[in-house]
Amino acid sequence: MTLSVQFYTMLSMIGMGALFGATLDTYSRFLNRSERKRWLVFINDIMFWILQALSIFYILFVVNYGEIRFYIFIALLCGFSGYQALIKPLYLDLLERLIIFFISLFNFGVKMVKNFIYSPIKWVIVLIITMVLSVGKGLVSVILFLFKVIWKVLQWAIKLVTAPIWWILKGIWNILPKHLTKRVEKLYNKMAGIYKGYSKKLYRVVEKFKKKPIDKE
Repeated sequence: MTLSVQFYTMLSMIGMGALFGATLDTYSRFLNRSERKRWLVFINDIMFWILQALSIFYILFVVNYGEIRFYIFIALLCGFSGYQALIKPLYLDLLERLIIFFISLFNFGVKMVKNFIYSPIKWVIVLIITMVLSVGKGLVSVILFLFKVIWKVLQWAIKLVTAPIWWILKGIWNILPKHLTKRVEKLYNKMAGIYKGYSKKLYRVVEKFKKKPIDKE
């Protein structure tokens, strides 16, 4: 390994150590360990460390084809320590500002979508439904009115048609001999009396049946 390759390896590992510190703080900031279940935190930690190991090895492979030396670990530790001492406070402040910015941007986008897309579509749908209900109500009222008019016309037509027939029958009745009309009236009164008699008997039977106690087993 030449001196230039060793120098690039040192610089890259120092940078990876600092990057590891930044990613660790970012991971801790978004993980919220106290609010997560232990098994979920355990799985996330394993995935995080595997990803960090693979990224460091990939950079090392690009720089010196994956040759591992003792000073590589020293360079990683120096980069991580330098981040903790010099860059961490600035990075955390920048991270919080970025989080607040993206949250504000997201809320602004949601409000824009709600005000310019969701609300107009909502009011258009409400307007359409209101118009449809109003038109439907109007059609029902018109149909009911037409039914009433038709029913009145039918009643008037029935009266108009049956009135001459009734007048003719009444005239014929008046022309008939009195002895014949009297016999018809007597027959009618007799039939009415029979009907009333049977009705009274049936009513008595029903009343007796209601008053009769039901035998209990």
